[in-house]
Amino acid sequence: MLDTQAASGEDGYITPDGRKIGGVAMEMRNITLRFGGVVAIKDISFDIRWGEIRAIIGPNGAGKSSMLNVISGFYHPQEGEVIYKGFRRPKMRPYQVARTGIARTFQNIALFEGMSVLDNIMTGRLHHMKANLFQQALWWGKASREEDENRAQVEKIIDFLEIQHIRKTPVARLPYGLKKRVELARALAAEPSILLLDEPMAGMNVEEKEDMCRFILDVNDEFGTTTVLIEHDMGVVMDLSDRVVVMDYGKKIGDGTPDDVRNDEEVIKAYLGVAHE
Repeated sequence: MLDTQAASGEDGYITPDGRKIGGVAMEMRNITLRFGGVVAIKDISFDIRWGEIRAIIGPNGAGKSSMLNVISGFYHPQEGEVIYKGFRRPKMRPYQVARTGIARTFQNIALFEGMSVLDNIMTGRLHHMKANLFQQALWWGKASREEDENRAQVEKIIDFLEIQHIRKTPVARLPYGLKKRVELARALAAEPSILLLDEPMAGMNVEEKEDMCRFILDVNDEFGTTTVLIEHDMGVVMDLSDRVVVMDYGKKIGDGTPDDVRNDEEVIKAYLGVAHE
């Protein structure tokens, strides 16, 4: 089995395009997750490094979304541990994980359809709000300052993702591709250290995919945001990712650069299809 995890070194690595990737941000150690008698993830280990775009790929049912749910605190493994910023992470609820700097999007869009784009994105700022309920109710003092600061941050994200023209539009009236962009905006509003993207290109046309790819690269480049994504479009994965984890039947069968994964026989047989002469 291909596994280049150790080869990247404790202090990170240099990408082919010259970007410096940092040390380990998060480490999944021997993660096993069961649902009754079904093993969704079996003894998987890999790391995520500061500043990289890390992809998790595999056939349907391989355990990819389950792994993302472990990282984000929606699922708790029966075995193994999550190491984050050098410390073993205790059992936490998703909102507690979010407060540690981890934000995510979902495979099925989870927005407030009746609210405007702006208001949806503002919900991503909840963990940055410190004013108490009394101050918020009176729009007074700290609450007023917070509102101004949070609104300014959201407006920057709206400009960054080029959705100024729909900022006051109810989400229910948007086409699918723009809804996905709004969901990305809400995740970015949390100012995450690690951004988790669950099939960000699903259901998009070619133009929408190109836009989303550009935004993901720009987020990584301009904000330095570490990104973990699940994606079925292999062209997208190979173009975006610095390293790729490959899963099949809940097991890890590969871990390396896109070129390493593309040329690994076990990965080809399991996911990419057997090459023909």
